[in-house]
Amino acid sequence: MPVVTVKKPLREKLGDDGIEALVELINEAQKETKNNVIQFVEEKFEKRLSEELAKVRVELTERIEGVRTELKSEIESLRINDERIKTELIERIEKKHSDTIKWMFIFWVGQIGAILGILFAFFKS
Repeated sequence: MPVVTVKKPLREKLGDDGIEALVELINEAQKETKNNVIQFVEEKFEKRLSEELAKVRVELTERIEGVRTELKSEIESLRINDERIKTELIERIEKKHSDTIKWMFIFWVGQIGAILGILFAFFKS
């Protein structure tokens, strides 16, 4: 806090009590001004902080929505890819199954032919 000095001519006219009252008045006015400035700066800072927080919230919300959209797109892409792979696997399994049945049929026809050949040879002799 700055020291207030009162010049001699003013001191002579006001006297000691007047000087003390004047200094006290100046100090109170200075203190009140200081408090008003601090309050004004605090209010301005709070307002600015609120505005910046609102901007951050909006930006954060937009980014979260963007990530959600990308994530939904990726999930849908994976789902489609899984369905395609599942369909391909089913087709391959069905093809292998039909190939196995075909070769089993050929094997049994060959076995029946061989057994009939053995039976004909056995009964002919």
